[in-house]
This record gives sequence, structure tokens and C-alpha cells, in this order.
Amino acid sequence: MSIKKITDRIIERSKETRAEYLAMIDEMRNAPPAPDRLSCSNWAHVVAAESAEDKKSIPAGQGANIGIITAYNDMLSAHQPFAQYPNIIKLTARDKGATAQVAGGVPAMCDGVTQGQPGMEMSLFSRDVIALATAVSLSHDVYDGVMCLGVCDKIVPGLVIGALQFGHLPVMFVPAGPMPSGIPNKEKALARQKFATGEIDKAKLLESESASYHSAGTCTFYGTANTNQTLMEALGLQLAGTSFVNPGTLLRTELTRESVRKLLDQTSKGSNYRPLAEVVTEKSMVNAMVMMMTTGGSTNLTLHLIAMAAAAGIQITWDDMDEISRLTPLLANVYPNGQADVNHFEAAGGLPYLVNELRALDLLNEDVVNVMGEGLDAYTRKPQIDEDRNISWGEPITTSGDDTILATAKKPFAVEGGMRTVHGNLGTGVVKISAVEKQYQVIEAPCKIFETQDQLKVAFDEGKLECDHIAVVRFQGPAANGMPELHKLTPYLGILQDRGFKVALVTDGRMSGASGKVLTAMHVSPEAKKDGLLAYLQEGDILRVDCNTGEMACLIDEAELRKREPASEPQIPQTLGRGLFEKMRQVVGESTLGASFISQ
Repeated sequence: MSIKKITDRIIERSKETRAEYLAMIDEMRNAPPAPDRLSCSNWAHVVAAESAEDKKSIPAGQGANIGIITAYNDMLSAHQPFAQYPNIIKLTARDKGATAQVAGGVPAMCDGVTQGQPGMEMSLFSRDVIALATAVSLSHDVYDGVMCLGVCDKIVPGLVIGALQFGHLPVMFVPAGPMPSGIPNKEKALARQKFATGEIDKAKLLESESASYHSAGTCTFYGTANTNQTLMEALGLQLAGTSFVNPGTLLRTELTRESVRKLLDQTSKGSNYRPLAEVVTEKSMVNAMVMMMTTGGSTNLTLHLIAMAAAAGIQITWDDMDEISRLTPLLANVYPNGQADVNHFEAAGGLPYLVNELRALDLLNEDVVNVMGEGLDAYTRKPQIDEDRNISWGEPITTSGDDTILATAKKPFAVEGGMRTVHGNLGTGVVKISAVEKQYQVIEAPCKIFETQDQLKVAFDEGKLECDHIAVVRFQGPAANGMPELHKLTPYLGILQDRGFKVALVTDGRMSGASGKVLTAMHVSPEAKKDGLLAYLQEGDILRVDCNTGEMACLIDEAELRKREPASEPQIPQTLGRGLFEKMRQVVGESTLGASFISQ
């Protein structure tokens, strides 16, 4: 198998759905221009709050009008810098004879705040809410291009899904950048384990956490937010080499301005019309999967990529990802896969270095278009700024600045990438193997059964987990309770592994982008609520998870297991807004389909 063959297979599989999508895009692209479509009353509402000059120029279509979709809020550190972006965008557009308007805002929740809390049950669904809010924001149909301001977990995928409904327009994503490095991630993880065992109190733990998450910007570990940034470059939706430029720097500000200038050039009123539908293709989607595997990215993207692709009429699967992972060497060693953070990664050569190495291995589709132009050459280079604030891109990054962080293709950290798909009578699941040592990648042991993550904590505190076991945490799927992340379990299972026990986790829930050193088969589908075999397991059944063979199974025949009475689903509380999502839980698709309630 090769990347080309996988790409061709996806193209063939997606032929009908992609054609339907492109037909919808052509219908919008061929519609009369906005000045002819909208009435005078419509336009009066559009420009009522604008300047006297813009009240004339926008309805006349004299210059491109950019719609800004912002996920700004000042509680979420990664998004706090976006407060200033709309004014920067508007002033830059005006300098080019164009205009920009904030078309709408989308919600942006922080999974770090809701981790282990009831609000996490709305986290995954927020992606589809963001997609809907993006579509509503752009439904005014008065924009020539779209600028998306988002960074974190569900926000970027939601923006992509929503924007793809307007694929006749060019779309530019603009990052905010990571916060400067705080305490080492290993030190943070150790403090969490010490708190779990009672060695330090809550005040000491808060001190540790605050030294890690300490300023504006994205969290510095390689979780879902930073994987999002990697994939936006790989898809060609973000300027090359811009993902990990720190906020508050002159380079960061000027890159935002450059994003506006390039977007304006790519509108139908510019000289290089490049609509979103031509950027997000089967080929660029494969490039994104390759980048996820070579960096050991967040398992959350195994869900989001499927949902994003579906929004563009492209059908991809976990098995595609598994095959790509087996073809792709692991070239990045960033926490939780290693000890470095994304600032160290950037200093060592970052994404431009990786693109250069992957091209040499013929692992990327070259015949793509993106916000930089055509092909991938620009994505091997880093942006730079001169004394007059002009932005340019330097020479290709051909060498690693630190081979403990970025490896060469000839000497990778692992010959295969960071993900595995596992199959068996328990269903299908995903494992992030890049953070799991080889000796822990195959576990066979009796299972311990839990219906909530709090039950596992209680069992840990009572010493009931001091043995080899595979913890099964079920009824955590999208139809059951919205599929929360279960990262709260990581310290407890990590402690047990450090004590010499063979442990693993099997769940129909999610783990965080910080999924770590314990073998975890997650996103198991079908989930327990939908008659998945997880609901029929009993304490002590022998399970096996083997990342080498791709096996996840109970060693009791499925027919025998189904003779049992399935476990009862726990009652889901309706507080903190969770009741509003009951209808979504009823219609949401399986994890293998992206766990979406708007695309099945």
C-alpha cells in the first residue's frame, strides 16, 4: 500500500458524495453577485452601523468584504489574543481598498476547565454547535471571503465544518500561537500523580498547574489544540509556518495582517481566486492524516477529521488512518509523546522541517492548492520579518535543530506513526501508541468494570486496583452522555503502571489530546448504549488489546456474552445545560462516523 493508493481509494469511495458537494458549491458560485441579489432594505441592515464611506462601497461591491468568524473569549487563554484581531483585520483590509465585518461569534469552551466535570459532557457536541453557528453567521451572504479565528479542541473542526458549507468562498484560518514555556510537562504530570496519592495537597497542585498554564496563548503540550494547528497547515488553510508563533510578538501581528492580504487576493475580486472547496480535497485530507501520524497527534482528531471530511463530501475511515500510520514514521517527540513542548518543537524546525522530510519520503500529495499558492514548497519554509515589517518566507528547513525532538526520516523515533485502529468482538477502537512504551502495547488481563470515571477513582482510593487489569469505563459514548474526555483517569492508571502492574483502559468515551503512557483503546464503537458488547462484560472477563496485531477482544465468544443481560445505563443528570442536548444524544452518529449529530 502507498499514500497514492490510499488517496485513490478515498477518491473512488467518495465519488458520489463529493460530486454532490461540489454541485452545491457550484450553485452558490454561479449565483448572481450580492449587489444584485440583495434588496436595498437588505443592504441597509448590512451597513447600518458602518461609516458613511462603507455604506456606499459595500452595497456597490467596490471592494471585497471579509466576514470574520471569531471564537474569542477572555477565559480561554488560547483565544484571549483574538480580542485585538478584528480591528487589525479591518484596518488591513481598508488599506487594500476592502472591508471586513465580524460576521458572528461561536462558543469556545475550554476542556481544561471542564476536564472531569459535568460540563465536559457538552464538549464534543460543541463542535457541531460551532459548525451551525458558523453557518448562521455566514448566512447573510454578503461576504467575499471568510477569516476564522479559532485554535482549540472542538472549535477549529467546527469552524471548518461550518465554513465548508460556503466552499465557494476562500477561507483563511488565523492562529493565536502558544504561550511561552512554563514548567516541564513531566514535572506537571508528576505533581498530578502525587496529588492522586495524597503526597501533596490541593494548594501545591494548583501552584504546579498555574506554573504550566500561566499566560495568554495555547497550552504548550501537543494536545488537540496544537494538533488542530498542524492540520490547518497540512490542509492548506493557514499560512505556512505560522502555527507556533507566540502571541504578543511583532511577527505574530504582521502574520495576521499578511493573512488578510493573501485572503483578499484569493477572493473573486482578487487575482488568485481560490475557494475553500478547491483547498479541502481528498488529497489535502490525506496530507492532514499523514501529518497527524508523523507528529503523534491527538486522538480527538480521529473523530474530527472524519466529520470535517464528510462536510466536504469526502469519506475517510479509521482504517485509512491506520494504514497511513503504518506507512508514516514518527518524526516528532513532543509531550505527551516526549518531554519537549511545542515551543521547543518550533525552535527545532517545526512543521516546515517535517514537511520537507515527508516530501523526501513521498508521503505527501504534492498536487494541491492552498492559501500560499500551489504545491507544498512554501510549507517547508518559515516566515520572517524585516525592519520594515515586511513578511517573507526563508529557505527550506532541511535539518533538525534538535534530533531528540525532531528526527530524520532515516532514523525516526518509530518506524510507524502514532495511531492504531483495533478491532474485535468488542467493536472498533482507536489507540494512541506514540506515548505508550513498546512493552505496554500488548495487554491481556481480567477486566474491572465501571460506569463512571468517579467509580474508578473510588476503587483506586480503596486499593481495589492493585493488580493486573484492564479497566472498562462504559456508557461514555456520544449517545450515552456526549462522549466526555476521561483524562482525569490518567494519573491513577499511570501510578498503577509505575508500581509494576499491567494496566490498560478500554472505553467508549474519549481521552484528552494529552493521552499518555497507559494503553487506552478509546472511542469504542458500537458504544455500550447502542448494544455494544461493552454492555455485556462482567468483572473478571479476560480482555486482550494488542497494538501489534490490531486486536481488541474479550476472550469469551460473542454468542456466549450476548446470552447475558446487558448492564443498565446510568441516569444522565440534566443540570448545567445538559438537558438541552438530549435530542442530540438521540440522533448522534457512531464514533466511526465522527460522532456528529449533523452529518451521519
